[in-house]
Amino acid sequence: MKLTLIACTDNPEILWNVFRLGNLALEKMDDVTIFLNGPSVNYSALDSERFPLRELAKLFTLSEGALLA
Repeated sequence: MKLTLIACTDNPEILWNVFRLGNLALEKMDDVTIFLNGPSVNYSALDSERFPLRELAKLFTLSEGALLA
């Protein structure tokens, strides 16, 4: 299955869930693209201990997910 997730927010919890969903779909061997738009492009600035966005994004790209901005 092909899946495209679009994020346009600077809310770290929502972005965390977008990356988690993307990584889960990649584990199920789906073809996943995450498109970051507007304030979500700066997701790395929102990284925290509670919402490790950089770590999830790195796992996503290393698992052959497409990350577009």
